Amino acid sequence: MSSEEDVFVGAIDQGTSSTRFIIYDGASRAIGCHHVEFTQLYPQAGWVEHDPMEILESVKVCVTKAVDKATADGFNVNKGLKAIGLTNQRETTVVWSKSTGLPLYNAIVWMDARTSSICRRLEKELSGGRNHFVESSGLPISTYFSALKLLWLMENVDDVKEAIKKKDALFGTIDTWLIWNLTGGVKGGLHVTDVSNASRTLLMNLKTLEWDESTLQTLKIPAEILPKIVSNSEVIREIGAEWPIAGVPIAGCLGDQHAAMLGQACRKGEGKSTYGTGAFILLNTGEGIIKSSHGLLSTIAFKLGPKAPTNYALEGSIAIAGAAVQWLRDGLGLISSASDIENLALQVESNGGVYFVPAFNGLFAPWWRDDARGVIVGITRFTSKAHIARAVLESMCFQVKDVLDSMHKDSAQDESSKKDFLLRVDGGATVNNLLMQIQADLIGSPVVRPADIETTALGAAFAAGLATGVWKEEYIFNAGEKMKTATIFRPIMTEEARKKKVESWCKAVSKTFDLADLAL
Repeated sequence: MSSEEDVFVGAIDQGTSSTRFIIYDGASRAIGCHHVEFTQLYPQAGWVEHDPMEILESVKVCVTKAVDKATADGFNVNKGLKAIGLTNQRETTVVWSKSTGLPLYNAIVWMDARTSSICRRLEKELSGGRNHFVESSGLPISTYFSALKLLWLMENVDDVKEAIKKKDALFGTIDTWLIWNLTGGVKGGLHVTDVSNASRTLLMNLKTLEWDESTLQTLKIPAEILPKIVSNSEVIREIGAEWPIAGVPIAGCLGDQHAAMLGQACRKGEGKSTYGTGAFILLNTGEGIIKSSHGLLSTIAFKLGPKAPTNYALEGSIAIAGAAVQWLRDGLGLISSASDIENLALQVESNGGVYFVPAFNGLFAPWWRDDARGVIVGITRFTSKAHIARAVLESMCFQVKDVLDSMHKDSAQDESSKKDFLLRVDGGATVNNLLMQIQADLIGSPVVRPADIETTALGAAFAAGLATGVWKEEYIFNAGEKMKTATIFRPIMTEEARKKKVESWCKAVSKTFDLADLAL
């Protein structure tokens, strides 16, 4: 049990399908946690929404229950909680009323593809086409990014148009929505975002770390609806009186993938892959912005304080990873729980020539094809549900390999660097040992799974603890200690076998293109 002098840091981890709150002690060990799933809304094919009020309620429930659990276990959290860090699903877009505090429409989720017609229109109208904003933001025009979702709301939702006209509208990603509510809401809530979340809107200038005026003018987005941009590690404001942890400062905020980079202690030249609903691979490129010529995004890694240097990253985003397993469970009924897929896939020694490409809403990096749709190829009478399960696991790993190959090319890593490369992994799907072994085999490099796979929440806690003096940077980046407790998966597949499988995968990917207009 712990004494009253103990120090704790909390982390709100608001993901695509669930919210959790984790409390860490001064040795960064989780001592209390609560987790809540919330509703996924699919109003039309390709559309994905969340209810912002349900997300808000999920945070309140998680915080209350986690504090209660830790307290029941003898930890004096109410006295010792020094700071809260926040991490969130990125790009997901909310517009709400400043006066009522209510959302003016559901949150449009990052994987939602309804803005494809707006993307096509902008590509035709703008001189730079699809890459018109790459110089300023590092991002192409895509359904993925918040600015396009905001444009759709401004063009299609009367309540949003009216609120903007009356100067009553506030725009934000989920971090902004939560912080505004946590710090008072209609009673003076703080309207802020952090550099990592802002870097995913298409509206922030990567060099200045401010909203890009020319982009706002081009897209006709009013600057007054945008939040103030802050660093990832600084005291933002204390939590308001109506919350169960009132008075505790919010002192860290990062988009989920950036938080995972910090939780994995990724320095320059080091990369990680997070396996959640999607999969996200980031390589820390240090203080220099690397422009990709192989379909990747230039983005922020993290900025650990208002005066700290900015670390940048190359990112490859994969829309469908764990979501494909959920589809097997909920859509096809082939498994009863997500954890069943490993045993099912282990019933066969190979995919039996079956390849699955989960382009449910198009393909992200490195292909960027929103006209793609999912395919399963190579089916014969020999094919069983075990082969399909194995093909689903392999699809995640092939997509990660595609991104890593592009990263090695863009970062101009020499052969010796590639040889020494190891991939840090995290996220719920990494408990699947078969998935991790397939990943090591397909990339031909070791895969390192930390003892604590919830590195997203840990990264948010680190940022908040750093800002409030709980931890120092040396402690956070002490990767050697983390490696001692990690599990390492080493490749056992031959180079020849790997090459043949990759060729088959690429053939399967090519079959997904130009399928978005198939008749219903």
